[in-house]
This record gives sequence, structure tokens and C-alpha cells, in this order.
Amino acid sequence: MSVSDPTSAHRAEPDWSVIELRIEKIADLFDPFDPFPTPSRDLSHTAEEFIVGWARESALTTALRIVVHAPIAECGDAAIASLQNAVRNHFRARAQRVRGDLHELFRVGRQSLLIGLGVLALCIAASRVIEAMLGDAPLAPFLSEGLIILGWVANWRPLEIFLYDWWPLAQRRRLFDRLSAASLSAAPITTG
Repeated sequence: MSVSDPTSAHRAEPDWSVIELRIEKIADLFDPFDPFPTPSRDLSHTAEEFIVGWARESALTTALRIVVHAPIAECGDAAIASLQNAVRNHFRARAQRVRGDLHELFRVGRQSLLIGLGVLALCIAASRVIEAMLGDAPLAPFLSEGLIILGWVANWRPLEIFLYDWWPLAQRRRLFDRLSAASLSAAPITTG
């Protein structure tokens, strides 16, 4: 992994969105309680939040570049290659988890839809029975319409899932996919 100046890289390649981090040690980017070696360690919550926050503000059509400003001793090619691997693995795993959440949401949506449609069918049938039994009685329209409304309300949740709830998860998955494909470089900090 080469060391680069983020400002010149940004000017030379306008299709990149640059996320810059300044750290004292590469270990600062990782969860201190994660016992695994660097390539499979999770990023710290603070580091992930910072990176994701900046990535959300970038244009969806631009590729992402993460530039880590660190002391020269921390900017060796092996350390940066390991960090690139760890960042890719972390965001790839996050994208996979969100994919799982999305699949689970659609599974719940399908089950809810089957239940909702069953309730709607029963409510429509019960409404017809009430209309037939009570005829022109004043209570008949109240009960009949109430059952129809109940049937439609039973479909509220599946409609909410299929129309709205999945969008934020899909956007988050795309963001994590973009971050897992981000290039990473180091910019050494010279102490003087």
C-alpha cells in the first residue's frame, strides 16, 4: 500500500470521496475487547461511526478512499495492508449482517401478509354474514364496516414492511458494500 498525500489524490481523481482519519496508533481504530488479530478484528464503535458518518455524506456515485494520518512508525506497508484488509473484512461482515436483517424482515413481511390476508378474508366473510343476518338494522352497517376496517388494519404491518421498512436496510447495506470496497492509504504525520 503506498503512502499518499490525500489532497493531491483528491485533486487528481475527482470521482473519489475521501474520508480522513488522524490516529496515534493503528490499534486505536479497533475494538480493544476484540481478542482476534488485526485482519479479523472489529473496528471500534467510534471509528466505525466516524467513517460511516462521512461516507453517508458522500455522493452515491463516487468511490470511497480512506486516508489514515498516523505517525511514520505506524505507516509501514505491511501495517497499512493489514489495516486495509481489516477495514474491508469489517464492512463486508456488516453488509452481510444487514443482508441477513433484510432477509429476516422480508420473511416476517411474508408471514404477516399471509396472516393479514387471512384476517381480511374472514372479516369480509363475517361482514357479509352480519349484513345478511341483520338486514337493515341500524347496527348492521356499523358492525359490517368495522369488520372491513379491522381486516385492512390487519394488513398495515406487511404493507409497511414491503413499502417502507426495507429501504433504510437496503441503503445501509449499499453503504457498507461501498465501504468494504474503499481503498485505504496512509499519510504519515511528521512530528517536529
